[in-house]
Amino acid sequence: MIVYKFGGASVKDAGAIRNLYSIVAGAQLPLVVVVSALGKTTNALENVVNQSGRPSHEVDIAIASVLDYHLQVADELLGQGNRAAAWISDSVAGIRDLLSVAGDRGPDWLYDQIVSLGELWSTRIVEEYLRKRGLRSRWIDMREVLITDDRYRDANVIWSESERRLRSAVKSDDAEIFVLQGFIGATASGNSTTLGREGSDYTAAIAANILEAESVVIWKDVPGVLNADPGWMSDATLLDNISYKEAVEMSFSGAKVIHPKTIKPLHNRGIPLYVRSFLQPDGSGTVISSNESSTESVPVFIRKENQVLLSLLPNDFSFVIGENLGKIFHLFYRHGIKTNLVQASAVSIAVCVDNDSDRIDALTSDLRGEFRILYNKDVEMISLRYYTEEAIRKVTEGKKVLLEQRTRKSVRFVIG
Repeated sequence: MIVYKFGGASVKDAGAIRNLYSIVAGAQLPLVVVVSALGKTTNALENVVNQSGRPSHEVDIAIASVLDYHLQVADELLGQGNRAAAWISDSVAGIRDLLSVAGDRGPDWLYDQIVSLGELWSTRIVEEYLRKRGLRSRWIDMREVLITDDRYRDANVIWSESERRLRSAVKSDDAEIFVLQGFIGATASGNSTTLGREGSDYTAAIAANILEAESVVIWKDVPGVLNADPGWMSDATLLDNISYKEAVEMSFSGAKVIHPKTIKPLHNRGIPLYVRSFLQPDGSGTVISSNESSTESVPVFIRKENQVLLSLLPNDFSFVIGENLGKIFHLFYRHGIKTNLVQASAVSIAVCVDNDSDRIDALTSDLRGEFRILYNKDVEMISLRYYTEEAIRKVTEGKKVLLEQRTRKSVRFVIG
């Protein structure tokens, strides 16, 4: 068993899905194919969620736009009157019902019920196209096999039940290719959940772990894992192989190639992860495994944008240790805010987080009674692995450095 994962860019239109077919048709079988939502569908459905409470015509425009996009792709690949298009149209009809009960269940619940539709629609189109082209495929609804808790937008997998269900779902005499949705699951009571933004990589790792796969391949629009985002640094170079540990460090620091949760399920079973280009499928790409990294001679540059630097100072000048520290991080967890960088002194703590204004406002409201809070908005966090002084100058020269952390192998800067 091998697991392939295709992200939104690899299924952005009919031509991209034809390319997916050509890659899958030449794969070793049996094969699990994890597919993200088409193109920028997740963003479009987030826009639909944000229309909740607005005039009905604005909601209709937002829904119609994302529906038309999918019907166009389905019709081009499958012809008029195809089953995928009919199924998608039927499911779209339920969006307005979801919006009408949003106030009863909360914004995170609503987000997961609507945004999860993108993966369901994309996989319906992809799986039907694979069958049309003669492949023995089957569509699996991950809401029925990946069971999670009810922490909406960042759900935790209930492994024992998910293992039982997924293993049962892929036992089949009539299929060799199983098409799964990335990013989504459901509670035991049937409410859709999501695993966190860009969580399809994590879904692929979960499936590989449960099914004891030989390997996982993530297909992307870059040749593999690079030492920098090529959109940021034009001289970025390919890293041939990196260790699980190095991959975790890079993804936690903000590298966009893989989701931070992806590595642990693979490491637990020693499953290698390949990152390859769907534009150049014959390329070697990058392998992530238990072997030592080949990166130590090359500085790795990672930039995490749209950050907020929060500085917390106790009003009574008590030490930020023990009970204070526990209270602070309990509140971060309760409000669903992940810390990207933490630096503490005796009487203050600085924390860099993603800029989610609603969650940050709720957090600071709870903290303000005991702490004075200072903000730096619109900052970026830059991490260097295997840094040199030349590499540091490359990213800090002429910039305002608000905070610096340095270890033997890594240095991080928060830059205003």
